[in-house]
Amino acid sequence: MVFDTIVVGVGGMGSAACWHLARRGRRVLGLERFDIPHAMGSSHGVTRIIRLPYYEDPAYVPLLRRAYALWRELEEASGETLLVITGSIDAGPEDGAIFNGALGSARLHGLPHEALTGTEVNDRFPGYRLPARTRAVFQPEGGFVLSERAIVAHANAAMSAGAVIRARERVLGWEARPGGEGVVVNT
Repeated sequence: MVFDTIVVGVGGMGSAACWHLARRGRRVLGLERFDIPHAMGSSHGVTRIIRLPYYEDPAYVPLLRRAYALWRELEEASGETLLVITGSIDAGPEDGAIFNGALGSARLHGLPHEALTGTEVNDRFPGYRLPARTRAVFQPEGGFVLSERAIVAHANAAMSAGAVIRARERVLGWEARPGGEGVVVNT
């Protein structure tokens, strides 16, 4: 068979790539060595945290806004809830990178947030026991993605859009065709 794109690994990233390429009319083959989903990769487990004001770098915020919209599109396509908004907290020392990065990111992009002390977090969210001197940023738009369900939803949506997805299919090798006419994949 001939494909426009071959995606090796149908986990969190690969399953999403398969869907987005297939819905744009690409002929897509997704190859996964294990089951879909499985516990052997970085996307295994029930949930993954998601939030808009990333402390690591405010440049992520526009990407995250787009990610939220794409999660909602996948929910509509799959009929499943995959993105759950609960609010989230980034906490650390007052002079630390986590608190200051999240606060700066939220301020720079005009995102809803509250700067709280450790005591305020403890009073408001009984599951926390932070030291009083800790500082935190509460982000009401934070939450989690149901990661394994999202992988399955992406793979199913990709197949509905015409992609071929093969689980338990190990890639043994690949080689470029002469003249740059594509690649041959051996499974």
